[in-house]
Amino acid sequence: MARVTRPCVAVLGGSFDPVHRGHLALADYCVKLFQPDLLRIVPAGLPWQKGGVHVSGEHRFEMLERAFAGYPVPVMIDRQEIERSGNSYTVETLQSIRAEIGSEASLVFLIGADQLKGLNTWHRWRNLLTFSHLCAVSRPGFSLDLSGVPNEVAEEFVQRMATPEAMRNTSCGSTCLAPNLQIDISSTAIRHALRQGNQPSALVPPAVLDYIKQHHFYQN
Repeated sequence: MARVTRPCVAVLGGSFDPVHRGHLALADYCVKLFQPDLLRIVPAGLPWQKGGVHVSGEHRFEMLERAFAGYPVPVMIDRQEIERSGNSYTVETLQSIRAEIGSEASLVFLIGADQLKGLNTWHRWRNLLTFSHLCAVSRPGFSLDLSGVPNEVAEEFVQRMATPEAMRNTSCGSTCLAPNLQIDISSTAIRHALRQGNQPSALVPPAVLDYIKQHHFYQN
């Protein structure tokens, strides 16, 4: 990647209920792609399309702090959605971050490519690209040919497609599809394992699993 002076912030949002090694792998992958100056992790407050969360925002914040402790690039666990009343909308979060970092910085929002299938149902989804770039990372079983993605989403992605380098050197408005993140871990499966009395130590960072056990989360 060419040397740049423009600052870059990469944003990873989600319920993180709980945070697991798949989230860390996604962060690692995108740090390599974009070399951000800051990785900003945004735990959802009330994710309106998911129908709630199992653990409070404060506890999910604490688990994220433990999961990303000692991370090789600067990390900020962003509290704005868990402190916001009402539903959490990604576009409002990105608008807030853009206002904070200014118009020149590169802002890259990271999602799993499978989320493109429902992107057109997100609140003001087209406005996401007014404030940030959008990088969709493919997971096992998801094709990068955009099959199964709504036409309006696929068209928007194709028209705005750029390389990670180009996105790193501009502020917002571009898209990319990043292949070959070979990890597929489900928070739902982790919660199920914990309810069954199992310890999914291969899927959850040790400090996070210790926190879960300490507070008896995800048990019947």
